[in-house]
Amino acid sequence: MLNKTPLWKYILVLMVVAVCALYASPNLYGEDYAVQISAGRDAVLDLPLVDRVNQELADAGIDKKSIVLENEQILVRLKDDSAQRLANETLAKSLGKDYTVAMNLAPDTPEWLDNLGGTPMKLGLDLRGGVHFLMEVDMNSVITKSLTDMEGDFKTSLREEKIRYSRVSIVGESVHVRFRDQETLDKAEFFLRNRNRDITLVDQGDLILVANMSEQKLSEIRDYAVKQNITIMRNRVNQLGVAEPVIQRQGADRIVVQLPGIQDTARAKEILNATATLEFKMLDQEHDIRDALNGRIPPGSEIVEDQQGVPQLLQKKVMLEGSHIIDANAGVDEYGMPKVSISLDSAGGSKMSLATKGNIGKPMATVFIEYKTTGEKNEKGKLIFVPEREVVSVATIRAQLGSRFEITGLDSPKEARDLSLLLRAGALIAPITIVEERTVGPSLGQENIDLGMQAIIWGFVLVLAFMLFYYKAFGLVANVALAANLVMIVGVMSMIPGATLTLPGMAGIVLTVGMAVDANVLIFERIREELRDSRSPQQAIHHGYDSAFSTILDANITTFIAALILFAIGTGPIKGFSITLMIGIATSMFTAIILTRVIVNGVWGGRRLQKLSI
Repeated sequence: MLNKTPLWKYILVLMVVAVCALYASPNLYGEDYAVQISAGRDAVLDLPLVDRVNQELADAGIDKKSIVLENEQILVRLKDDSAQRLANETLAKSLGKDYTVAMNLAPDTPEWLDNLGGTPMKLGLDLRGGVHFLMEVDMNSVITKSLTDMEGDFKTSLREEKIRYSRVSIVGESVHVRFRDQETLDKAEFFLRNRNRDITLVDQGDLILVANMSEQKLSEIRDYAVKQNITIMRNRVNQLGVAEPVIQRQGADRIVVQLPGIQDTARAKEILNATATLEFKMLDQEHDIRDALNGRIPPGSEIVEDQQGVPQLLQKKVMLEGSHIIDANAGVDEYGMPKVSISLDSAGGSKMSLATKGNIGKPMATVFIEYKTTGEKNEKGKLIFVPEREVVSVATIRAQLGSRFEITGLDSPKEARDLSLLLRAGALIAPITIVEERTVGPSLGQENIDLGMQAIIWGFVLVLAFMLFYYKAFGLVANVALAANLVMIVGVMSMIPGATLTLPGMAGIVLTVGMAVDANVLIFERIREELRDSRSPQQAIHHGYDSAFSTILDANITTFIAALILFAIGTGPIKGFSITLMIGIATSMFTAIILTRVIVNGVWGGRRLQKLSI
């Protein structure tokens, strides 16, 4: 028994360590102070704009490292934070509201490594700095919107059932339906009760039927509003390329938003406060828009301007809302003209099919509604939001539409891309208000990184010294494995798209440094026992590794399960700690059992030994 390792196993171990080292290497290059320029809905990013930005920076005497146009944004890299702030102020003033100018930190990874997919680890808010918002969903708007939907549904369903009513109106948090006689009221109550299981109906007297949503329905509406807003906000921030966000629910009606690396709080607020919704409405072709512009607006219509400021006369009735949109993609039709393909959920498909059935050949408008605060508060202390409407598209309905349809008649591919982005970003179910705001500066984040690195380095050095002193040559092998383990943790963290290193995550790495040598301690002590039992060195190595394996596996599996539970039920810092712990357990198993055995077999295997340095 000479403990030989086949060549393929050496190559495999070397490849695994090399790949992890390759993807860990981007973390050595650091980051550049940068200014990021994104185009608004009416603006365009092109090479002439790059030249303009270049000239603006030169006129202001600002030295830059580079300026590139890629991924539908212009990225300007600066030499230091003072140049970054000056460039941000200069470009924001020069480019105006058509462009979003924001300060950021850009990885300084070499191009060849970037082409291989190498990126540095994503750092959490406590390490990189950035902004933290606590946002509150306006539940009053949610309930009002649901009551409006119920009002419209009652009108449509009663009309289709040929049940005559006098008036349907919203009173407080209920819908009142007035009838002309008791018999019609009873008929309507029976019909509506069977059709809407989640509402309660009460005959109030005076031929008025009062409809209230059940508590379960109200709870579902509020819960859906928060979940939908979280999903849409995440899509909006991701697609705008602002940062790797942390967006999660807190309590019944609040959302926590963290944007690591974002230093421009005002711009972050501008993006998150862009509370918007989408509506599809028919153009009113029965009335003359000139009469409407002169003050004679038909009762069921409204005037909304398009992106060029041209007024459009629309029907007030909403055919479909943006919350039903699942996906939207820009493309070209069979004639090579730009289009947007839209997919709806099942409820949205049913609504669109019903709405377009009798409107084939007529124009349909897509209305973008953005809620902006006036700065004033109502009697409950909540900010007052005012909607601003704009027609972003007008398309003719060619056939009855369903869950999938296309918007055509767009002016350019850019307009198609912008509209698809807007549709994918979706409609916030209700306005949101920032109730708490915190900014973690880069200097504080850097201090946390420095302190965390000191803890890792000191822990690493002390463990190295102990293993080298106590286990001699075998301790050196364990130290090589421990160093490889750290490299592998960083490499795996850099490769996982959703992994973010936080300050508790660094604590998990420190803990892993101590735990990583536990397996080697068990193996080396087992080898010592075998030697004391008069086994040969080669037999002691073989039995030491084989006998300790089951104990090592059991201990690490139980710890991994605990970390997995922490990851599943924890939030924020707890997740950061658990993910580094899980990765550390997996890599330490590889380095302590496989890597050290390959090294030991390579150094001491294949020859007859009289003693071991252990």
